[in-house]
Amino acid sequence: MDLSTLVGLILGVVLILFAILLGGSIAAYIDIPSVLIVIGGCIAAVLTSFPLEKVLKLPGVFQKTLKPPAANSAALIDQMVSYAEVARRDGILALEGLTDEMEDDLLVLGVKMAVDGTDPDLIEQILDADVENMLSRHSEGKGLFDAAGRFAPAFGMIGTLIGLVAMLSNMSDPSSIGAGMAAALLTTLYGAIVANVIFLPLADKLASRNEDELLLKTIIVRGVMSIQSGDNPRVVEQKLKTFLPPSERKSGDEDGDMKAAA
Repeated sequence: MDLSTLVGLILGVVLILFAILLGGSIAAYIDIPSVLIVIGGCIAAVLTSFPLEKVLKLPGVFQKTLKPPAANSAALIDQMVSYAEVARRDGILALEGLTDEMEDDLLVLGVKMAVDGTDPDLIEQILDADVENMLSRHSEGKGLFDAAGRFAPAFGMIGTLIGLVAMLSNMSDPSSIGAGMAAALLTTLYGAIVANVIFLPLADKLASRNEDELLLKTIIVRGVMSIQSGDNPRVVEQKLKTFLPPSERKSGDEDGDMKAAA
């Protein structure tokens, strides 16, 4: 489990509660109608914006933010180089016996097509299409949280306006104006908290996960195509290391040189 998501959410809520307690009673910040307007309105807007089957996937999308980061790209490159060495030494057909140990479905698909002698252009088209479909699915999940993050402050403002109208329509008791104003402002506060502590950060976490997974998938596609074309393992390694930051490339090269020297 990726603890950063939980820690971030809990820390954000705790700090807000701590600030409220320092400033006064927490009871003054509780208003059920305001909660209903923000949360209920947000849910209604998301349901209006997206098909029901996509909205029902929201808990699953949230679980993805709790998953640990994707596999290390440097380790994946080492794995692809080892497959290139097997293909170079024993022939590409030898990779068929290694598919059971491959954890990534895209890698298994690419290797099986390469073993079957599928046309290289067709292999690349199919793998690229698989990656594009993955990006589309991720975009839908992120879109749910982005939409909720946009709608929450809007409904907070709507609730505030409703409260102000109700307050201004009853000015006969001046002593109630302060309490009415405070209650009206609470919906704006709720909307801002829900959007900026929960929905928008989760959307950004999904975007980060997407970038990490896209990098891994790209390495797999380029690695499979390089192996299929019969490239030397060293060439495969150099091709794939272009996806790594310079510091990691240098470290990997130094390790390889040390092993060779030994």
